[in-house]
Amino acid sequence: MHKYMRAIGFSKLKKRNELQKIIVDSIVNADERAYVSNDDDIILAEFCKDFAENIGIAVCGEFDSEDKFSFDYYYPYLRGTGISSEEDVSVERHAGTESFAGVCDDIKVGVSLIFYLQNRIPYIKARDNKKLPVRGTTLTLSALSLQGKVMMPIIKNEKDKKKINKVSKNRNTLIDAARRGDEDAIESLTLEDMDTYTAISKKIQKEDVFTLVDTYFMPYGVECDHYSILGEILDCNKVTNRITNEEIYQMTISCNDLVFDVCINAEDLYGEPQVGRRFKGSIWMQGYINFPDGN
Repeated sequence: MHKYMRAIGFSKLKKRNELQKIIVDSIVNADERAYVSNDDDIILAEFCKDFAENIGIAVCGEFDSEDKFSFDYYYPYLRGTGISSEEDVSVERHAGTESFAGVCDDIKVGVSLIFYLQNRIPYIKARDNKKLPVRGTTLTLSALSLQGKVMMPIIKNEKDKKKINKVSKNRNTLIDAARRGDEDAIESLTLEDMDTYTAISKKIQKEDVFTLVDTYFMPYGVECDHYSILGEILDCNKVTNRITNEEIYQMTISCNDLVFDVCINAEDLYGEPQVGRRFKGSIWMQGYINFPDGN
C-alpha cells in the first residue's frame, strides 16, 4: 500500500482487495491515457484518474503482444497549477521500476531539488526520439504531505518586505556567480553565512526559532525526494474525495521563493490554513516537466 494514498483521501484503505478495485477503476475509467513503445516494441501505458480536483491515482504498466495489460505500479498524485522553475531539469531512471526522478538546480532553493517525475510518457518519447535535452522547458512542482501544522506569520511591514526581497535577490545573484566559480562571490556568501549564524546564536537564547526563521526547505529522511518545509500559504481551498468523502486541503506554498502546490488530508493538518499563515510539514515532492509544443 502506497503510504501517500492517505494524503489524497484514502486514509481508511487497508485491505488489498479494496485497493485492487480502485486500481481497476482507475484503468477502466481513466480520465487520461498515455502510451509509448520502447526499444523492445513493448507498449508502456499510464492511466490517470482524478478523485478530486487535480488529485488522483496514476497506474503504470505495459501491454504484451496479445494486448493484455500487465500492472507494474501505481502512485497518488497532485497536479500542480503554476510554474515553479524555469531552470534546466535532468532526469534519471529509478532502479526498480520504469519510473523517473527529476533533478533541478534552482538557485532559490540552495540544494539540488529532486522530485518524482509525473509525466514519464512524454519524457520517454523525447528520449527515444533523440530530442534530449529539450530546451525551453519549465517545471511545475507539487507535493503530498502526511503531517503538517499551520503557524502564524512573522509580522512584516512593506519596508521589511522590500528589504527581504532585496536581500534575497542579492543572495541569488551571488549564488549564481559562485556556481560559475567566482571566488569573490564564494567569499561573500561564506562571510554572510557566518554573520547570520552569529546573529541567530545570540537571538535564539531569548526568542523562539520560528520568529527568526521565516521559511526553510531541507531534505528529510533517507529518500531523496522527501523534504521538510516551512513556507507561506499563498492560496488555499478544500476539496472532497469523491469515493471516500474525506476532505483534503490544497495549498499553494511559497518556500524560499519557490512556489508549488501541496495537498494534505484535513485530519493530518493541525490548525486552520489561511492565506498569509505558514505551513510547516514534511512532503513528498513531485514534478511535471512542461515540454514545448511538438515534444
